[in-house]
Amino acid sequence: MKVKNKIKITVNGKQMQVISKFSLKSLITKLKMPLNKIAIELNKKIIDKKRISKIFLQNGDQIEIVHFIGGG
Repeated sequence: MKVKNKIKITVNGKQMQVISKFSLKSLITKLKMPLNKIAIELNKKIIDKKRISKIFLQNGDQIEIVHFIGGG
C-alpha cells in the first residue's frame, strides 16, 4: 500500500493534515466555504481569490479564513 505524503497546515488556529500538492482552492472546497463570502490570508498575506487554484500549500502554512455575515 502506497502512503501519500502529508503536510501539516494551520487553518484558523486549528492544525490539520492534507496531502502534498494540495491547492488553496481544494482546501476551500473541502471546508465547504462559499468563495464569494470569504477573505483568505496565507502566512499573513491577503490572497487574491482569482489565484487560489494556482497556490499550493506547503508544510507549516498558516491560513486564516474570514467569513462575511450580513446583518442590520
